[in-house]
Amino acid sequence: MTAPTTTTEPLPRALPTPAVRALPRLRLRLPGTARMRIVGWVLALVLLALSVVTFVTWRLLLQDTDARMRAALVNEVEEFAGVVAEGVNPRDGAPFASVGDVLDAAIAYNQARPNEKFLGYVDGAFAYQSRRADDAPAVLQNDPAFTALVADVTAPVQQSYESATGEVLYLAVPIEFADPAGSTGVIVAAYLVDDEREAAHDAARVMLLVGALTALLAAGGAWLVAGRILRPLRDVADTARSITDTDISRRIPLGPGTDDGRDELRDLVHTVNAMLDRVETGVDVQRRFVDDAGHELRTPITIVRGHLEVLDAHDPADVASTVDLVDDELERMNRMVSDLLLLARSEQPTFLHPEPTDVGELTEDVFGKVVTLGEREWVLETAARVDAVVDPQRITQAIVALADNAVRCTRPGDRIAIGSQLAGGELRFWMADSGPGIAEADRARIFERFARGTSTGRRSEGAGLGLSIIRAIAVAHGGQVLLDSVVGRGATFTIAVPAVLSEESP
Repeated sequence: MTAPTTTTEPLPRALPTPAVRALPRLRLRLPGTARMRIVGWVLALVLLALSVVTFVTWRLLLQDTDARMRAALVNEVEEFAGVVAEGVNPRDGAPFASVGDVLDAAIAYNQARPNEKFLGYVDGAFAYQSRRADDAPAVLQNDPAFTALVADVTAPVQQSYESATGEVLYLAVPIEFADPAGSTGVIVAAYLVDDEREAAHDAARVMLLVGALTALLAAGGAWLVAGRILRPLRDVADTARSITDTDISRRIPLGPGTDDGRDELRDLVHTVNAMLDRVETGVDVQRRFVDDAGHELRTPITIVRGHLEVLDAHDPADVASTVDLVDDELERMNRMVSDLLLLARSEQPTFLHPEPTDVGELTEDVFGKVVTLGEREWVLETAARVDAVVDPQRITQAIVALADNAVRCTRPGDRIAIGSQLAGGELRFWMADSGPGIAEADRARIFERFARGTSTGRRSEGAGLGLSIIRAIAVAHGGQVLLDSVVGRGATFTIAVPAVLSEESP
């Protein structure tokens, strides 16, 4: 015998959400390419969204079906009560003679809907059923347990019952009629819940089928869209593969319309192209540097080899002269290599060792050193009385190099002035001479490696690295080298660096 239950909203026997359970397996099987990962994630999100929508819709349909069944049961019982209250049989207009007549007329007068049954019980036994009883399994009228539940109720009862064919939602109401024979009656309106809910299940299945087709379409669309989105990345890879150590001029194509608006991929293309521009510039600079260094280093080697080839080993004077020349060229090569190493170190973080420095004292010390470089009219114009954070050795090196360059470009008795000053948030060290000056065409190139002035003054015996080293020292301090010159009236070189004053500075 089956027992009744009071649950009015039972869960279905099979939950129609296979897409939700398939998501973990789908994720594990995704290939490793970016395009497939995008498609996999899009497909997973679409399936998840469709599963949630299907589940929520299915539950709402079930709730609506249950609410409709309960409302229909109450409505049917109210109609039964109206027939009983009139006390007249609607078939022949005669008064009811017994409870059986009331049940027979009430059940016959109300037509059952699909999946709905009307049952009548007299004195605890089944007696009547609705006319659509043949359309549904004959389970309730032949179920002793159900009969025991409803046949003798004395007050309206609405419950659910698990029958042999599934859940049944019923409403049992006793007949209030004074039967001459003392008989009692109960009328029951019942719904076959599983059959009634089948429409909601069908709707969920249709939604799952449509959702599966939608997911396939979404996967196809995601495949196409991902291809277009990832195309710049493929261009990056193709361009990177095409770049060699001899040709780095290739750039990633932006494609038509890529300048209309901005997004992450366009930013990536612009950034990579800008990086390639910097790399190409750096490689070009490095190539020029290697070419120039090779040319400058080959010169003393050629000189030494030429003199050695014509050396008369039996002539002591020729040997001594050649040895002096070789020693001088080797010394020049050593100085050139040292300068090149210094320029290479200037781009490293350890090139500078800044420390709080008395700028005025530093200026006076440098002045005391450079006055021995040549017989010139040396003048200390001013010295900044501040404490700043600089590398005193590198600043001294730069000023001494400027002074040596000024001595090379002037004659005995010419004026060379040195000074330092704090102005406009910058610390300035300058070297001014009264030499021939620098031509306008040479002012930009003289700071390049191995460059020398061509139009004025005497040619320097150096390799053309002095001003490059000075500029490297200024740049390492975050500053620059300024040049102010008038041909025939001298030149002024100024090292301008940001003024980082120490705490002890007034």
